[in-house]
Amino acid sequence: MRLFVILIMLCSWCQGWAAESDDWQSALVAPRAFAPIPRAGDVYWRDSIPLDMRDSYIRYGEQYLGKPWQMLPFSVFAEFKTTGNRVNYEALSFEKRRQLAALVMAEVMEGKGRFLSDIINGLGSFCEETWWGLPAHYGKKIPLSHDQNVDLFNAETASLIVWTTYMLRPQLDAFTPDLAQRIDGEISRRILEPALKEKYWWKTAGMNWNPWICSNWLACVLLCEADRGRQVAAVEQIVAAMHAFMDAYHDDGGCDEGPGYWDRAAASLFDELELLRLATGGRFDWSNDPKLRAMGSYVYNIYIGHDYCVNFADSHDNKTLQQVNVVYPFGLYLNDRTMREFAAYLGERKGILADPAPLYDKSGNFPTLGRELFFLRHVNEFALEQPREPQLRDVWLPDLQIMTARRGEFFVAMKGGTNGENHNHNDVGSFVVYADNEPLLIDVGVGEYTSKTFSGDRYSIWTMQSQYHNLPQINGVDQKDGKQYASRLVTHKDGMLCLDIAGAYPPEAAVKSWRRTVTVGKSTVRITEDYELSAFKAPSRLMFMTPVKPVVEKGGAIITLGKYRLKYDARALSAEVEDISELLDPLLRRVWGDRMYRIVLTVKKETQKGRVEVVVISN
Repeated sequence: MRLFVILIMLCSWCQGWAAESDDWQSALVAPRAFAPIPRAGDVYWRDSIPLDMRDSYIRYGEQYLGKPWQMLPFSVFAEFKTTGNRVNYEALSFEKRRQLAALVMAEVMEGKGRFLSDIINGLGSFCEETWWGLPAHYGKKIPLSHDQNVDLFNAETASLIVWTTYMLRPQLDAFTPDLAQRIDGEISRRILEPALKEKYWWKTAGMNWNPWICSNWLACVLLCEADRGRQVAAVEQIVAAMHAFMDAYHDDGGCDEGPGYWDRAAASLFDELELLRLATGGRFDWSNDPKLRAMGSYVYNIYIGHDYCVNFADSHDNKTLQQVNVVYPFGLYLNDRTMREFAAYLGERKGILADPAPLYDKSGNFPTLGRELFFLRHVNEFALEQPREPQLRDVWLPDLQIMTARRGEFFVAMKGGTNGENHNHNDVGSFVVYADNEPLLIDVGVGEYTSKTFSGDRYSIWTMQSQYHNLPQINGVDQKDGKQYASRLVTHKDGMLCLDIAGAYPPEAAVKSWRRTVTVGKSTVRITEDYELSAFKAPSRLMFMTPVKPVVEKGGAIITLGKYRLKYDARALSAEVEDISELLDPLLRRVWGDRMYRIVLTVKKETQKGRVEVVVISN
């Protein structure tokens, strides 16, 4: 028997805890006894947080003193169903949640009770909201009190509220114990009961909904669940969901949803793991798991420079924003030096140790209070880290078929994969070029989400279509969505990736093979197209997207892009430039500016077989 136990322990070393479901009763912290962070009023917040940081949180919270709490109108909630607009309601909802987080952080840092009245009123306002989620994730035109569907943002809101209650419980009880009891009831009704009872699809999903919801659900379980049986049952379900997510994830650690979702996919998985490590006194630990380590390193594997990252798939912004508060703790958990130093670099660049609170305004939706508090547990370690920007020369993610290569002033990333990935764009074979760490040939990303974004009309949106990526349009035909539309890897080596992307196009493209090769050197980026068609139907065209105004030089053969040039054979290709700035919505304008252009190089020869080449060079 002893030998059997030893073998089990050895086999589980890299994958967490062996007999998880059997050991929760003995290892898991008692209900409502979880205390992973010093509460408000503890000397830690006075003695361990740098004064500049404390002042920043306090100043930021002061803007909300006495500010009324926003009612979230049903008419705005209903816009998603009536007009397709989802951003109007989200803006109101996220600002309200930002308001609560800011007030809580200010009170924690100051500790004088000055913000408590506003926090109490805010908690009351949240208790009166019918549902805490978003209309895009709800079946009805208005929220109904009996329908407490568990989505991303009612779970996120629940986490915000339970961390608020945890940090300030004595102060809230001094006002009245009835408030905390009311909140406990709301958390149970809205999250704990339905999440445990219902067989939600996200519990077995291999994308961000799974860890994003489960990490917040777990916080509610550990901080709010009073019944030991329900606590253990919920943790067992959450751990099963974690395994499902990990099993579905690529071994190379690549996030096929794009870097914009990394902090809600791999990083939310880390949130769960850290909570369980603390809730079991360190007995639950996956920090040596090879796949988890690869999932963490993705955040710097796709880093370009100047805060930019490779933004394939649904990335609202290709700049790293408020991720320091999870990149650093995740790097500590994995003991990944590159990740820790990257977090320190980002923190230095953004002034985290001097003025962290304004980043709330750039956090995408609202600041994650639990993450901010957990990060501050390590602030003194963070302050001692050596900041270092991860300028990796080469990265190859074989499962996603993503290459990045850095040579001289050029950075290039190219992808293969399929058109059936999570948050997919029809972009098999697309690439980006950055020069001096600034965008030159880009992936536009995605604009504001609407009712079309995750519907059958998704590919009617221009940013999802291959003709608005750096891709060929073959015989007048664009790529098709679906997992079966995929690339075939030909060769990858030393700054070069060659893919046959013919399989990404439907039969009407009449293409036998289209071998696209992208090669980066110290002074050039070379794009070569070797193709064979089964029939010629229409001229094929090569598309290049850029926020830099292109100028076609007289006589052709050169297109100027600022201090760079796009060189091509004018005998084989004709060039035109389209100003597509009118397609940009407000979100894309914030990312790229007010101008966007599409360069179109049309193949002149009406042949079924050929080769064309385009080269990016410095002026």
